[in-house]
Amino acid sequence: MAPARGILAIGSQAADFMRVLLVEDDRMIGQAVQTALRQDGYAVDWVRDAESADTALTTAGFDLVLLDLGLPGRDGVDLLRTLRTRHDATPVLIVTARDDVQDRVGGLDAGADDYLVKPFDLDELGARMRALLRRSAGRGEAVFEHRGVRIDPATREVTRDGEPVTLSPREFAVLEALMLRPGAVLSRAQLEDRLYGWGESVESNAVEVYIHGLRRKLGHDFVQNVRGVGYFVPKADSQGPG
Repeated sequence: MAPARGILAIGSQAADFMRVLLVEDDRMIGQAVQTALRQDGYAVDWVRDAESADTALTTAGFDLVLLDLGLPGRDGVDLLRTLRTRHDATPVLIVTARDDVQDRVGGLDAGADDYLVKPFDLDELGARMRALLRRSAGRGEAVFEHRGVRIDPATREVTRDGEPVTLSPREFAVLEALMLRPGAVLSRAQLEDRLYGWGESVESNAVEVYIHGLRRKLGHDFVQNVRGVGYFVPKADSQGPG
């Protein structure tokens, strides 16, 4: 971890605005990572042992897990094996002080998608998280475009027909979630899950406000809705959900 900033901030790199489960027993590291990721737009839920993580993973949906191995009681590798045994394909990035080659091999063979050794720089953590989120969404490109709208998760830049568009962090969060899977309908609850972690207050009309902002800036037809179901970005060759 780089001195000072390595544990305190990700810097200018923007997050992918997804819901993350942080499994870390060290209070100082956990608080610092959670704060830094939330500042960059992630919804981060933090637990300090494997049993709590297992419960969270069976009761809530997450886009990514940051997993320490040296947890009290049940080891992180055992949790990972349990996760994969029940066919849970949630991307897992191991973040641990165990730097032996055999530990890395064991973690990856147990089902981890990536492995990062402490101390680490959070800029690198952010880049690895974005790569895993792209892969889980079936996208290889770091920047993607749809119906004339182009977004870059690493810089948080958005353009429409080549012209820059300024979005709030939450508007960007909603836009990216919808653009990752054109045609897929996301309910208000699903969007709220991507925007807010445990304990964060959610205004009843928050998602509607963000959708209204996106329509105003990107065009009324760019984000559409299925009444009583949710919102979607139409596929390039369609006006309806896919």
